[in-house]
Amino acid sequence: MSDSDRRLAAIMFTDMVGYTALGQRNESLSLALVEEQRRLIRPVLARHTGREIKTMGDAFLVEFPNALDAVRCAYDIQRATREFNISLSADKRIHLRIGLHLGDVVESHGDVSGDAVNVASRIEPLAEDGGVCLTRQVYDQVKGKFELPLASLGLKALKNVTETIEVFRLVMPWEQPASTETGTFPANRIAILPFTSLSSNPEDGYFADGMTEEIISTVSGISGLKVISRTSVMGYKGTTKKVEEIGRELKVGSVLEGSFRKAGNRIRVTTQLISVADDEHLWAENYDRSLDDVFEVQSDVAKRVADALRVRILTPEKERIGRKPTENTTAFTLYLKGRYLWNKRGLEDMKEAARLFEQATGEDPLFALGYVGQADCCLVIRSNWGIDRDSNFQKAKRLVARALDLDPDLAEAHASKGLMLMGEYDLAKAEEEFKTAIELKPNYSMAHMWYYQVLSAQLRWQEALSQIEKTLELDPLSPVANVNLATYYQTNREYGRAIELNRRAAELGAHGSHFAMAVCYGNLRMFDEMKRELAIHVEQARPTFPGATVARDGAIAYFENDNQALERLLPQIETRLDETGLDAFAVAFCYFHIGNEAKGFEWLERSYSRREDSLFGIQVQPDLEHVRNDPRYVDLLKRIGLS
Repeated sequence: MSDSDRRLAAIMFTDMVGYTALGQRNESLSLALVEEQRRLIRPVLARHTGREIKTMGDAFLVEFPNALDAVRCAYDIQRATREFNISLSADKRIHLRIGLHLGDVVESHGDVSGDAVNVASRIEPLAEDGGVCLTRQVYDQVKGKFELPLASLGLKALKNVTETIEVFRLVMPWEQPASTETGTFPANRIAILPFTSLSSNPEDGYFADGMTEEIISTVSGISGLKVISRTSVMGYKGTTKKVEEIGRELKVGSVLEGSFRKAGNRIRVTTQLISVADDEHLWAENYDRSLDDVFEVQSDVAKRVADALRVRILTPEKERIGRKPTENTTAFTLYLKGRYLWNKRGLEDMKEAARLFEQATGEDPLFALGYVGQADCCLVIRSNWGIDRDSNFQKAKRLVARALDLDPDLAEAHASKGLMLMGEYDLAKAEEEFKTAIELKPNYSMAHMWYYQVLSAQLRWQEALSQIEKTLELDPLSPVANVNLATYYQTNREYGRAIELNRRAAELGAHGSHFAMAVCYGNLRMFDEMKRELAIHVEQARPTFPGATVARDGAIAYFENDNQALERLLPQIETRLDETGLDAFAVAFCYFHIGNEAKGFEWLERSYSRREDSLFGIQVQPDLEHVRNDPRYVDLLKRIGLS
C-alpha cells in the first residue's frame, strides 16, 4: 500500500467511561483495567474483520470494510463487556462507550485520519455507559439488516464539525422497555405472593409456604387466568417491595397477598387482591376456620379471585377446584412440608421430602398428590445426582401409576408420567401426556417445559420455542426454565443469547450454568472466558462432584482441539464418570471428536442403556455429523423415537 491512500471505511472509536478520574484515584487499577479491556476487545475485533489502527491510552481506533460488520462488532463488544462485569465487584468493572461513523479516511504510515475518524470520536461521548452511537450514514447502510432496534437521538452539533448530524443509538436487548407502565399488563395475569406466617411457632412457616403453593395450584386450574409459578414468586417472601414494583418485575396486572396464622386446630387466613395499575383493592376476605376446612379456603379464594377479575370458570374446572385432595389433615400437612423441602432442591432436602410424602400416603393411602410427590423426588434424585438411576426410575413409574389410578384427572401426575415416558424413549406417548396435563392445568409451567424438551428433541424448533417461552411467561424467575431457553439458543448456535440466559440462570441459583457458559465460549473460540467460567464451575460443583476438575480439563482439551490430551483424559473420565458431573453421551461424542468411532458407538449404547436425557441431542451434536448414515446411528435413532 502507498504512503497515502484514500478510501471509504467504517470507523469505530471506543472509550472507557471515567478513566481519567480513575487514573487520578488509583493509577495501578486504571492500568490493569486497560489491559483487561484490550484482552476482552481484541478477540471480538478479529471475529468481525476489525482492523485495529491504534490504541490511545484507554481508547481504540478501529477500521472496518463495511458498516454492518462495525455495528455487529460494537454490539458484541458491549455484550462481552456486560458478561465480563456481572461476576465482578463495582471497582473492577469495565465501562465502555462506542461511536461509529462511515466516511472517507486517509491512510499514511499505518495510521488513518479524516472526517470519519473525527466524527466517530465526537459522537462516542454521546453514547451512554454500555451504549453504542452511530451516524445517519451508518444507519442508512444497516437498517433492515441488523437484528436490534436503532433509535434516533435527533440532530446533534459536534465540536469542529460544520454541519449537524443525525445520531442513532443501539437499543440493547437487556435494556428495560422505554415504557414500564404496569397498567399495560392484563388484570388476569396474576402473581400470588408467599403468605406471611403469623403463627407463634416458627415451624408453621412451612405450612404458610405450602398453603401458598396449593392456592397457586388451585387458581392455576382456571384457564382464564395466567398465574405466575411458585418458583418466581417465592423470591418475594418477606419482601418490602411495593405492589407496583413487583407487578413490573413479574409483568402482572394483579397481585394476591395474604397472611396465615395457626393455633392448635384453628387457622386464620387473610387475603387481598390488588390491582397493580392503581394499587386499588379488588377483593379482600378473612377466613376463621378449623384446620380441616383448609381446602374450602383454597377453593373459595380461587373462585373469588376469578369473580373479582370477571373470569368465567368452566364446569370441569369448578369440579376440580372443589375437589379435596385428601380428607386427612395430617396427610396434607406432611405433604405441604414435603413440597416445601422439595422446592429447595438440595439432596438432603429431597431425601427428607420423599420420607414426608411417604408418611403422607401412609396416613391416607388414597392421597394421589402424595404419590406424585414421592415420584418427583425419585426423578430429581435420579437425574440431578445419578443415584440408583434404574431403581428410582422404576419406583417413580409405580408411584405415578398409583396416583393416576386414584385421580385420572391429576395434571401433575400426567406431566410426571410424560417425563418418565421420555425416559423410556417413547416420545409420542410422552407428548400425549404433556398435552393432557396442559389441558387439565394450563398454568402448570413444568408441563410446558417438559413438552419443550420433547419438541426440541424432534427438531420442531418453532413449537419448542413457543413452549419454553410459555414456561418463562408463567415462571420468569425459574432457574431451570432460563437454562432450557439458553439450551435452545445454544443448540441453534446463537451463543451470545445463550450466555446471557445462562448468566441470568446462574444469578437465580441454577446448577451447571457456568459450565454451559464455558461451552458457549468454547464454541466461540473465546478460551480465556471459557476457562474463567470453568474455574467458577469447579468451585461450585466440587462438593457434589469431586471429579469436576477432570471434566474441566476434558472440556479445555476438547475445545482447544488437543486430541492427545483428551485421549489421555478419557479413561479417567470413564472411571470416575458419576463424580465428574458428565454423562455417557458426553464421553461418546468426545470419542467421535478424536476419531475413535468404535468407542464412540460403545458409549452411545451405554448412554441408551442408562436412559440419559442428553441422548436426545444426538441429531444436533456436530461430532456425529460424519456418522449420520452409519447403520448403528440410524438404528439408535429409531430406538430413541427420533425416526
